[in-house]
Amino acid sequence: MAIPTSRTKEPGVIKVDREKCNGCGKCVSICSDLSLELFEGKAQPAGQGVFGCIACGQCMAVCSQDAIEVTGRFLSPADIFSLPGRESAASFESLMNLYKRRRSIRRYKEIPVERHLIDQVLEAAQTAPMGLPPSDVNVMVLDSKEKVHAFAEDFCHYLEKIRWFSSSWFLTLMKPFWGKETDELFRNFLKPLLETYIGSMNKGENVVNYDAPVAFYFYGSPYCDPADPIIAATYAMVAAESLGLGTCMLGAVHPFIQNGNAAKKFREKHGILCKSREGIFLIMGYPKTEYLKGIRRTFASIN
Repeated sequence: MAIPTSRTKEPGVIKVDREKCNGCGKCVSICSDLSLELFEGKAQPAGQGVFGCIACGQCMAVCSQDAIEVTGRFLSPADIFSLPGRESAASFESLMNLYKRRRSIRRYKEIPVERHLIDQVLEAAQTAPMGLPPSDVNVMVLDSKEKVHAFAEDFCHYLEKIRWFSSSWFLTLMKPFWGKETDELFRNFLKPLLETYIGSMNKGENVVNYDAPVAFYFYGSPYCDPADPIIAATYAMVAAESLGLGTCMLGAVHPFIQNGNAAKKFREKHGILCKSREGIFLIMGYPKTEYLKGIRRTFASIN
């Protein structure tokens, strides 16, 4: 038995070098699947465990003797690296300063984002925690203003085909089924948003993704934890800020391209591999305007 993802349905394989193992038991205590046990003073695989090894790599990461190897589920001992020292990590103050400086940027300078910065942002995003390894997050990369604009233009053409979705008769028909809150969301947000997307594009202005120099679309597979694409996008957003780039999360495109045959054709045309419960666009580039002040935000509640 193994927990399936879109990338694998097999469990990881754990090997323990009994000559190297000193029997400290750290690997046993860290394994959430109970796939390891101590036997005669040495660690060893414990059979099936709860779900079968998910190849999280935690046991390799805590072993001071390099006595454990986990392979499978897109993991190998080659993926293990030594952690940077804590003294080289960001302090709370520097991290908060980075967070405070970040704003949602929708207007960018006419300067392309260098490829090595795009790669650095993607590298940082891949360190994001995931619900279950191997990551089932997919990323579509539009790495030029021209590609970003072409996507937005095609998206608006697609919206024209499904415009009935926001019509008054359809919303009236659906209100008893999806309730007050969803009805208000459609009437007061999604319907005017759809009209704004199409109307602005027809006038030559792109308010879908603002002709940003770069756009990422983070989305998951049908097996994916719904939070995973959003967390990965957040890591990418913070990484971009640290590199001097402005960013903006765009959540409105994703819901429009999930359901129906037209949505499926649109995804296939743009190389989007599957529908996803959650997904989000992240645009980035060099900010056109410099911000001088931040804005304090609050939670709805803290109990």
